Amino acid sequence: MQLIHENKIEAYCIPQGQIAHLYRAMSHGNPGRITKIGLNTFVDPRLEGGKMNERTKALPDISEVITIKDEEFMFYHEIPLDVVIFRGTTADENGNITTEDEPMKLEILPAVLAAKRFGGKVIAQVRRVAQNGTLHAKDVVVPGVFVDAIVVAQSNEDHPQTNCTLYDPVYSGDLKVPTDAIQPIPFNIRKVIGRRGVMLLKSGSIINLGTGIPNDTVGPVLFEEQLSDQIMVTVESGLYGGIPEGGIDFGIGKNVEAFITHQEQFDFYNGAGVDFTFMGVGEIDQYGNVNSTKFGSRAPGAGGFIDITQGAKNCVFLTTFTAQGLEVEFNEKGVQIKQEGKTKKFVNKIQQMSYNAECRTKGQNAYYVTERAVFKLVKDGIELIEIAPGVNLEADILANMEFRPKISPHLKEMDPRIFLDKPMKLSL
Repeated sequence: MQLIHENKIEAYCIPQGQIAHLYRAMSHGNPGRITKIGLNTFVDPRLEGGKMNERTKALPDISEVITIKDEEFMFYHEIPLDVVIFRGTTADENGNITTEDEPMKLEILPAVLAAKRFGGKVIAQVRRVAQNGTLHAKDVVVPGVFVDAIVVAQSNEDHPQTNCTLYDPVYSGDLKVPTDAIQPIPFNIRKVIGRRGVMLLKSGSIINLGTGIPNDTVGPVLFEEQLSDQIMVTVESGLYGGIPEGGIDFGIGKNVEAFITHQEQFDFYNGAGVDFTFMGVGEIDQYGNVNSTKFGSRAPGAGGFIDITQGAKNCVFLTTFTAQGLEVEFNEKGVQIKQEGKTKKFVNKIQQMSYNAECRTKGQNAYYVTERAVFKLVKDGIELIEIAPGVNLEADILANMEFRPKISPHLKEMDPRIFLDKPMKLSL
């Protein structure tokens, strides 16, 4: 990311699910991936083509828009792979690889087979080597005939299970921790925002959590409010149920019910779509479009954001109202703004089109939840539907937006339970 920022390397961005599906398409011998995902966002070649810095803008596009039966589709071109490097847990003497200690399944085999199609090399890093015939055939993720080289880690420090953990059987699904060992997350502005987001849910929903405020708060709030058995939480890495981890360990979880592969997870997200997705936000414009992928010259990329938001039935964007220096207090009176953030998040023009609000034409609903206000996507933009107690509409909301939103004639006050440091006793 630093090299992209400094314009020292070329950088294209493809939606995360489309990369996983592109590996599979290439392994089939197809020239690329045809999909609706990415249309009318920054990866569309009619906008930016996913080119993430100045150095890349003059280079050829890696995708195009094609028409099939009078409908537009994105066509992501094949990317010949020279080398694929992946992690396993155990290799036998024939090179068969298992992944029993890994906290995710991801898209290992499609990537390996794509490399083989182009004559590329496959290298596996593993924790240990076993004798031939001792691995259970069903546990083998990559048959040894596809592996060119194996690197055996000399210590757990060279092969940590996650960014923060050398090894914990909970993350690989081999152990479940007692529920009373899972502590409530701290009460702060992020938790307040997550609480209001959770209140939009309906019992029986299948949901997705994006990185940041959503992943760090929604799962824990559901657990704290004893609602976890009513909602199926999924994460783009292929996890179902349990409590997702946050921060740099995003993508793993505790007490997970099921692990599926990356490409299969995006089959679901791109096809049927989740009932609700919760996503973080960098900027929102007057039309409800969202930038979550580029900030100045920093380009964190799309992850699964585009895949998931284009297919979800309901998108819930969770964000602080302003950024850089915002300080608030919460009490029985609601919200008190102690210091306003220097940067406005509700702007006239977003830097990059991560979410195109035209998704509403497909019957999708979108909400924008902050610590002091809740907005809903309507026909001509966004509409303010709730305001926090203790907040002044003109001074604390409208004065900190670059545009004036629609204001609901039925504007309501946010539930005061959100702002108190104790369980809300929610029901869905």
